[in-house]
Amino acid sequence: MNIIGKNIILRAVEREDLTHLHAWANDPEIQFNLGRWQFPLSRVSLERWFESFTHDGADQRFIVETGEHGAIGMTNLVDINWKDRNAFTGLMIGPAALRRQGFGADCVHTLMRYAFEELQFERLDTTIIAHNEASLRLYTDKCGWIEEGRKARAFFRRNQYHDNVILGVTRDRYLELRDRGAFSG
Repeated sequence: MNIIGKNIILRAVEREDLTHLHAWANDPEIQFNLGRWQFPLSRVSLERWFESFTHDGADQRFIVETGEHGAIGMTNLVDINWKDRNAFTGLMIGPAALRRQGFGADCVHTLMRYAFEELQFERLDTTIIAHNEASLRLYTDKCGWIEEGRKARAFFRRNQYHDNVILGVTRDRYLELRDRGAFSG
């Protein structure tokens, strides 16, 4: 089943996506803005990662795709806690030319709709490295997420420490924003 947004589709990761994922995983600019340590990733390692998918319901990964551009990124719902109805999510748009074009907001809105309206989650969480101001604006200004805290100096990038910004959104907040038409444009 694909998850349909306004201009994007969230779909399962397929083996043919590994070419894009390999390039994005080894792109220094992308990795600079992600809040995890990244070493150069071999194609073999990526294939092992792909083969390790268990489809057990705790971790779901999706390719972000458009009709015009094909696969443009990846998002997820991971560490799903079905008892407490929450999950962690992240987003990465690969091609630099497609960032800040509205695809990220469409993706987050679509994932929120799926998580809150279809899966009946109570909350979603994410973290963003503090220097990634575009992603912080995306989540807080365009998608209504709330900054809930910071881990000071949690990430070391290019010889500097950066805070890890903790963001969250609840089902009630999502429904309030949806009903006000915040996601219509």
